[in-house]
Formats: sequence, C-alpha cells, structure tokens
Amino acid sequence: MDNSRQQLKKTVKKHIPKDWLCELRIAYRILMEAVNDILRTGWTINIVIITTMVAILTIFGILFRFTLSLSTFAGELGNVLEISVYLKQNASPSTISDRIRAVKHVKSIKLIPKADSWNNLKKDLGLQNMDNPLPDTLRVRVDKPENTMAVYNAIKPIAGVEDMGYAKELAKKIQILTHVVNTTMIFVVIISAALTITIINNTIQLVIQSRKDEIEIMRLMGVSNWYIKTPLVMQGAFYGFVSSIIAVLPLNCIQGLLLNMHKFFLIPMPMYAQNIVIITLLLIGTAFGACGSLWSIKKHLQV
Repeated sequence: MDNSRQQLKKTVKKHIPKDWLCELRIAYRILMEAVNDILRTGWTINIVIITTMVAILTIFGILFRFTLSLSTFAGELGNVLEISVYLKQNASPSTISDRIRAVKHVKSIKLIPKADSWNNLKKDLGLQNMDNPLPDTLRVRVDKPENTMAVYNAIKPIAGVEDMGYAKELAKKIQILTHVVNTTMIFVVIISAALTITIINNTIQLVIQSRKDEIEIMRLMGVSNWYIKTPLVMQGAFYGFVSSIIAVLPLNCIQGLLLNMHKFFLIPMPMYAQNIVIITLLLIGTAFGACGSLWSIKKHLQV
C-alpha cells in the first residue's frame, strides 16, 4: 500500500509544471530564515562561537601546514638515503644492476667503479703503490624510506652480491618522524571535529528551543522537513565558513617562517602547500559546521 502511494506521488509530481519563480522565492525565504536565526542568536554569542572555532581551526591549519613541510623534509632525507651494494670481484655490474632494477620500490641505481673509489681513497689517504682492494659498488635509492628494509632483503640473496650496508638508524628515524606526523594530524582532525560539532550543536539547540513554537506551527501547517532543517544547517555552515576565512590569516606568518626554514636547509617548498591548507580549512570548517547542525537537528528536533 505504501509503495503504491509513493509511486503515485512520484507520478503526480512529474506532471506538475515547475514554477522556477516560486522555487526562487522558497530559496530566498530559506536564506532569510538562516539570516534571522543568526541574528536571533545574538552578536555576543555569535562572536564567541566564531572566535572559539577560529582558535580551533587556526591550530589545525598551522599543524597541517607544518605537516606538509615535515613530510617534504622526510621525503628529501629519504631520497638521500641509499643502499650500498658491494659486488664480488668477478661479478658483472650491469647484470646485477638489471636484476636489482627489477626489484619493487627501487628508484635508481648508480654504479661506482672500484677504480674510481680507489683513486679517491688514495688521494684522501695519500696511499701509493698498492693493489686495489675495493669492490665495484652500486648505490641503490628507494622510492620511500619505509621500503628500504624490503628492498635490502630482496637484493641480499642476489648472486654476485658480497656485502651490503645502509644507514639503518637514519631510516628508522625517518619512519618514526613520518608516523608521528601522520598520527598527530589524525588526532588533531578528530579533536577539531569533536569540538566544532559540539559548539555548533549547543548553538543550534538554543535556536531550536527559541523557535520551538514557530517550528511546531510550521509542522502543523504541513511545511516540509527540509524547509525547517535547511536554515539551521546553513547557520552552522555559516559559522564554519566565516571562522575558516579568519583562521586563514595567521597562516601568512607561518608561511614566511617555513619559507625561511626551507631556504636555510636548501629543501624546496611543497607545491601549492598554502593553497591546499586554505582550501582544506574552508571545506573542513564549513563541513564541520553543517554536520554539527545536522547532529543537533536529529537530536533535538523530531522532523
């Protein structure tokens, strides 16, 4: 019975001519309701809400921006990290290079002939009239620091490889740094979401209580649920959007500080980092504000 009624409703709705002017009036009315709700909340409460959200989003934005730079630093350190593969005396460097190149996560291979290594060593130590005891060496670079151990274990059993070595402690520190940075960002996002949604939830709850009689009258008149919900969602999104715009301002100072840091260490800035942070702040602030409103509507408004 319910299915046939819904089907009939859809069929009738399809044949009703759309009045775009009427829909524009409804959209305008919804927008004005959202503006009135913001004004009803009061300037003092609005400023407190926006200020609190600005503080939360600013902390998130600064940490996110630092995370992008730290990831770049970790990536550059990982690029410097190499595995030294020492070959046996009769081994063919080209053959072993081909086999190593087939290993997953290998980024590049550089051959250091034993003659070059010996000449450099003799210059440094002032050695004369000695046979060359050094082997041919392959310098293997890995795409990511966390894959270094896997590549090391894959190369070790290859025939013709006599010995290997790499900076294990540096690789471990890079992995720890990357893990800490990623974990911190996830933690900050969760805390920011929880605080923002809680603040918006409490605010919308006050609006719902102040408009309780008006909402009840609209429901009795047959006003649709989305007409009642949308202004409240827009109010939460407004708080988030405005707070995000204000939170972007301190990032200019952080950008200058990080730019000097990158120049000092001769490490290039991550591409579009500032734009990524700004867009992320706007999206997250608006989304968290809207989600806080939706949660409050489901919790305190039975529509």
